[in-house]
Amino acid sequence: MNDNDSLTPAEAVRLLPALDADRLVADLMTARDHLWDQQRVYRDGAVVRQAEEDWRCLAVRSPGGDKTRTDPGGPGGEEFADTEWLAHMPYVREILRSIPGPLFAARFMDLGPDTVGYRHCDFKFAPDWGMARLHIPVITHEKASLELDGVTYRWQPGEFWFGDFSRMHQIENLGPEHRVHLVVDVLVTPELAQLFPADWADYFNGPDVLYNRPSVALADSEREAAPCSFDAPEHLLEVEEFGSLTGPQPQATFHVVDTGTGLAIRSPRDHLFPLVALGGHEYRLVGWSEERTVTMRLDGPRPEVELTYRRGRRATRLVVPAMPAA
Repeated sequence: MNDNDSLTPAEAVRLLPALDADRLVADLMTARDHLWDQQRVYRDGAVVRQAEEDWRCLAVRSPGGDKTRTDPGGPGGEEFADTEWLAHMPYVREILRSIPGPLFAARFMDLGPDTVGYRHCDFKFAPDWGMARLHIPVITHEKASLELDGVTYRWQPGEFWFGDFSRMHQIENLGPEHRVHLVVDVLVTPELAQLFPADWADYFNGPDVLYNRPSVALADSEREAAPCSFDAPEHLLEVEEFGSLTGPQPQATFHVVDTGTGLAIRSPRDHLFPLVALGGHEYRLVGWSEERTVTMRLDGPRPEVELTYRRGRRATRLVVPAMPAA
């Protein structure tokens, strides 16, 4: 923690469980004969590009359990599920089951020899957005490093790390061997906070962490009553940056629809963003945290939708008129 502010966390911290490095390598070797695919980026409901560097991935959890997906996923896709690779990795399954929070993507990420990644920020992967990115080194060496917020790290096999990747970071591998980490994305929960050292307790009890509630079953009656349309700021489904719900700004029309198996928001571009029920007619986006939610109140004399954007425990809300579906 920083001395000048007990609630401002360090850029990274080693988590409490110690892992078995040899068992991790044994699991990894079950997939080393397969040619891994280039790491890709997911944005606005679509996979948009692949890494230009020698940066390859093997997904053990992905949207829909698709083993070809090397991106971290996000809203506008399917629920995350295990891929067939995980069936051959008993120790990785054990580790993933032990992480106390809803898991999103889990990928082995391989940085090739003599490769330097580009400097960037992954804005959404931080606890104030309700997300955490965890790193488990599997194969590494002294010439492989991570620079995170100006601090250089050389994490070692058997260690378990959290990093705030919303801060500026860059990876590099200047040696002749591959560097492989298992990278796991998870929603932040109070239980996940227990994996952190005791001196992080003030941070996790403070205002800068967004905790996610468990999902609830969606009743048939709720699904049938929810479809509607409403106008809202056009960035409602654009989650890469934190927009504002107040002030003059471009508007767009959105539709809540019944897909036959659940509810989804149809974007102005005609893309479906499935929803997860949280109770009380409130929903978050599949593949996303409670950073933004929608609440439908359609049975009163003035049907309305409440939109909520959150950062940590702070929230802004906007109530807009809604038109129930015929």
